[in-house]
Amino acid sequence: MIFEDVHWSDPTTREVLDLLIDRVATLPVLVIITFRPEFTPPWIGRPHVMLFNLNRLTPRQRAEMIVLVTGGKALPKEIGEQIIDRTDGVPLFIEELTKSVVESGLVTVAGDRYAATGPAAPLAIPATLHASLLARLDRLAPTREVAQIAAALGRSFSHELIRAVAQMPQVKLDDALEQLVRAELIFRRGMAPDAEYTFKHALVQDAAYSTLLRTRRQQIHARIIATLEGQFSEIAATQPALLAQHCAEASLTAKAVAYRLRAGQQALARSAMMEASAQLHKGLDLLTGLSDGADRQQFELDLQLLLGMTLTATEGYAAPAVAKALARARQLCQQLDRPSQLAMLLVGQASYHFIAGELALACQESKEVVDLGEDRNDADVKFQGCTFSANTWFHVGDFVASRDYAERALALYDPPHPSEAWWSQNPYVTALTFSFRSLTYLGYLDQARARREEALAQARQRQHAHTLAMVRCISLLTLEDIKSDPAILLQRAEEMRAHCAEHGFPFFEAAALKSRGDSLSVLGRTEEALPDLTDALAKYRATGAVTVVPLFRTSLAEALGKAGRPMEGLEQLDEAERQIEATQERWTEADMYQVRGELLITVGDPVAAEKCLQKAIAVARGQSAKLWELRAAMCLARLWRDQDKRTEARDLLAPIYGWFTEGLDTPVLEEAKLLLEQLPASIMPVHVRPPTNL
Repeated sequence: MIFEDVHWSDPTTREVLDLLIDRVATLPVLVIITFRPEFTPPWIGRPHVMLFNLNRLTPRQRAEMIVLVTGGKALPKEIGEQIIDRTDGVPLFIEELTKSVVESGLVTVAGDRYAATGPAAPLAIPATLHASLLARLDRLAPTREVAQIAAALGRSFSHELIRAVAQMPQVKLDDALEQLVRAELIFRRGMAPDAEYTFKHALVQDAAYSTLLRTRRQQIHARIIATLEGQFSEIAATQPALLAQHCAEASLTAKAVAYRLRAGQQALARSAMMEASAQLHKGLDLLTGLSDGADRQQFELDLQLLLGMTLTATEGYAAPAVAKALARARQLCQQLDRPSQLAMLLVGQASYHFIAGELALACQESKEVVDLGEDRNDADVKFQGCTFSANTWFHVGDFVASRDYAERALALYDPPHPSEAWWSQNPYVTALTFSFRSLTYLGYLDQARARREEALAQARQRQHAHTLAMVRCISLLTLEDIKSDPAILLQRAEEMRAHCAEHGFPFFEAAALKSRGDSLSVLGRTEEALPDLTDALAKYRATGAVTVVPLFRTSLAEALGKAGRPMEGLEQLDEAERQIEATQERWTEADMYQVRGELLITVGDPVAAEKCLQKAIAVARGQSAKLWELRAAMCLARLWRDQDKRTEARDLLAPIYGWFTEGLDTPVLEEAKLLLEQLPASIMPVHVRPPTNL
């Protein structure tokens, strides 16, 4: 049995290991657990690997254990040998079979040992662990009903709950529980009525549960559901998965599906994406027990829509499973005529097409959502459409439209918004994020910084891991463009990568790894940066993503240039340019041309380099992207300075730098100012165009 890439502090990991010890420890098995390096417990001897070799006990060890169970009193030799032989070295079986023999009347106490009461016929001793447990339960006949109810409640249960479900005199219940405790079939913590009980082993619970006939089993589970819903409303509200399980056992399939859906929604709300996916798949599996009709189709629509949103986090926005879930949801939405859910479905499909590189289709779908909201005069639908439109228009390079859509979305937001339950990341924080991104490239750096801090604060306040991953990763990518402190960015990138790895967000984990590589490259640690950037590109594409790949390639190209491999860098940029032309994802086009220009300078082709840098400036101006324009102009100004064209260099750079009236303390503007100070003043006055108001 192998567990790979374990995070030791993850509660899910602990549950898996508890289950391993609980169930698998009854068998001989080799367990290999590999830990992610950053999450390896300090007590692991071999790096990142822990081995559990769970072997059967030897005959001698079996005999010693029998004596321990009997309290030091030896069993008759022939009976002891049968136990040693039949239990095959499984510790739990040895313990249970020994107790079964002692309790069965086959032996009696004779001083310091046990003596047989009759012939030790082989058939008189249970042949399996399950049979042994059943035999012990049979000898506690008065407790059978309580044991069955307890087994239906689960591995652990409270005195208060079993008393409410059992519906029997308290004295009778307490006596039965006391007998089960004395027999060590269940353990008790605390005293009634506040006691908590736990079955000694899951197999004990299974044995008790197996004695229930199907009809009786359904009756008990139905009573448990009624009790939880009527008397334990907090459990019903906070543990829908538990009620779903009881509903399924009670053959209340429709209620079971509804509770699985609620469990998925709650898991999504707290960013427990793997759990949400598991609950939703269980809900879909239950649908086979419902007759076809509008109710069943509505359940499937809700489950598929939520599943599609959840899978964007666990597998990536453009994963095939996402497309499949959303396509089925759209089919059901059209069959049922559900315009209220059509908006979220369009957003989900637009997300898929957007990351898959089909930007024109994504823009069309986001516009459909806006139009749908306008037609229905539905503020929530308009909010969804404007939020996603800010995303799509940003990536096609229309930063003005992106900013305007983000501002419209923020103005429309009026919490609580019903659509929030269906997003894998908070839509309000998403709108804030694309507001600060577009403001950054448009050159309003102080306003962008304020929006970025607001987005981070809102994400932290909501304690939603996937939302926080989105904001922090995009923040890192944006801060790289204004050349913030690389040491700080490196630390943040490593923290973000650990966060994404912990929660299972492969899409954003790849982005965090890219940011780490970029920071290492700026710090001059190119030999470390290149593997990170190469790995980040591969991991990002493995999620099915196409959009933003040009940015990954441009970063890799820049690092290759610093490593003395500019021709390989130019090959990466050729691929990036081909994709930009194919998908029309133009938000990094100016950056791509700038890096190409820098690499052409490195290989000694200043003429081609100047053309590329002029192209970068022209693209940036067409997009009103003052940040991209400034960075490209700085690169061209340095080239002209080195060619002794200092006046031309200043005349190019001065008006672009003079346009900025905020963010003057950011590294990129401080660098531009320092460069200007190295260039002679122009004879002609510089005319500074005031920034456009929002």
